[in-house]
Amino acid sequence: MYSLFQRIRSLRHRFWYGVSERIRWSRGAFEETPVRQLCAVNREQGERIAALSSRYQVQFELQMSAATCANNYEYLDILDRGWTGSGMARPTGGVLCDIGCASFWYAATLQAFFRPDRLVGVEIEGHRLFKDGRTRIDYAAGYLRRLPSAQFVVADYADYREPADVIMSWFPFLTAAAVLAWRLPLSVLAPERLFWSIKHNLRPGGTFFMVNHGEEEAALANRLCIAAGLRLVSRWACPGVLSEHRMQPPVLSWWQHV
Repeated sequence: MYSLFQRIRSLRHRFWYGVSERIRWSRGAFEETPVRQLCAVNREQGERIAALSSRYQVQFELQMSAATCANNYEYLDILDRGWTGSGMARPTGGVLCDIGCASFWYAATLQAFFRPDRLVGVEIEGHRLFKDGRTRIDYAAGYLRRLPSAQFVVADYADYREPADVIMSWFPFLTAAAVLAWRLPLSVLAPERLFWSIKHNLRPGGTFFMVNHGEEEAALANRLCIAAGLRLVSRWACPGVLSEHRMQPPVLSWWQHV
């Protein structure tokens, strides 16, 4: 049951969501102005970024703005520490599908870490219009311009039917508060269908990797995974220096078919 305030917010979001889906405006691919050199990081963060840059042969600062660059190094740090700390073997090649990828600003991180043969980002609101007159699909096109094996798909993953060897979701929306905060209508909140689709699309022997905001959200996500027929393989949580800005440390989990 949703409160009256939540339903009113949802109606407003549904209107604008519908407008963007009907118009499907685009100004073409947009590439950020590279920051060239990272600033405003402390010594420990700088050392960690340098280590990641060397290990994975990336220099996000030569392609992205300061904010996007910092976010990519954080995601790469989470992947590096999580897969190493959990003892999980890092899969390479095959098809990697990311759920709820927004503008897929971290596609370069996934490409550097997993080296998939094909990288797919699925986003339900790919045509959202921003204040600068550009849409999410414009930004995605810019981020993927240097990644020929990457693809941006506008779709509701609950209805998406494409198999993948690795499926991942960073901070999936599981509650009404999260959906409304992202300015989406409550009609898109269907976590049971979402996790059923993950189970359906995951190839035998494949891995579903998920990152949640803190222990409470992770517990809810775990129940949904189990109900969908997924088996917990590993779990890991340890805040890093590049995630200090987060109120709750990321909780990582790995799942396979029961």
